[in-house]
Amino acid sequence: MILANTRQELLEQLADWRQHDDRIALVPTMGNLHAGHLSLVELAREHAERVVVSIFVNPTQFSEDEDYADYPRTLERDTRRLKKPAADLIFVPDVDTMYPFGVKDATTVCVPRITDNFCGASRPGHFDGVTSVVARLFALVQPDVAIFGQKDYQQQLVIRHMSQDLNLPVKIITGETFREKDGLAMSSRNQYLSEEDRAKAPALFKVLSAVGTDLQSGRRNFEELEAKSVAKLSDAGFAVDYFSIRRALNLEIPDRDCDELVVLAAVRLGRARLIDNIVITI
Repeated sequence: MILANTRQELLEQLADWRQHDDRIALVPTMGNLHAGHLSLVELAREHAERVVVSIFVNPTQFSEDEDYADYPRTLERDTRRLKKPAADLIFVPDVDTMYPFGVKDATTVCVPRITDNFCGASRPGHFDGVTSVVARLFALVQPDVAIFGQKDYQQQLVIRHMSQDLNLPVKIITGETFREKDGLAMSSRNQYLSEEDRAKAPALFKVLSAVGTDLQSGRRNFEELEAKSVAKLSDAGFAVDYFSIRRALNLEIPDRDCDELVVLAAVRLGRARLIDNIVITI
């Protein structure tokens, strides 16, 4: 396994692989890796001969009141974890490598409309930061395949839209959400949960699942299902950011005949902001 910090180190290794016609998969991360990240690396291995995992805590996707400075940097532990499943290369750039003109003068990639709601509304500028850094990683690595997790459902849709709109030759693959035994979606921010809040947290997935069961049984009173779910979560101690039933394809408001839906939610418990979703095919 190779550790590359600079653009030159990365490009030299990629050039060697391409001489052998190896397909390259990219798994972008911000580090602090858990089993969910490792499942994406395993998925990447199914689609390419070579797997690159990037670890970069991207400052442009954090607002001023978010946890950029405190976000866990655990490179030594992450490197150990990436030995199995084996990543071929870990790319760990610094801010100057990713933003050579500085963050304030950096080119911004903005995807309209699909970023207006949900996490885009709650975290203004967040998705501009995501698409800008992913576009840079795609330009540097030029992967054949890139792997993203379903837990960040809106994010993977935004990246799909960007890639298709800019005609980027990257196949986007979404890996399923990896969960704890009690259903809580794995997240680097779960460590912010207190012991009491950690005991409450699985209720989010239970409420999502209950709505999924209702939808599969034929219920189409979307607004009523959303309102009841918000009430359940509020009563359980969650501060609800959003809870919505949308078209899985584009997050548009569904009609009664829509056959693929996503139920997505964001809540707060203490210091932790939790997001989760389920996709329902009818």
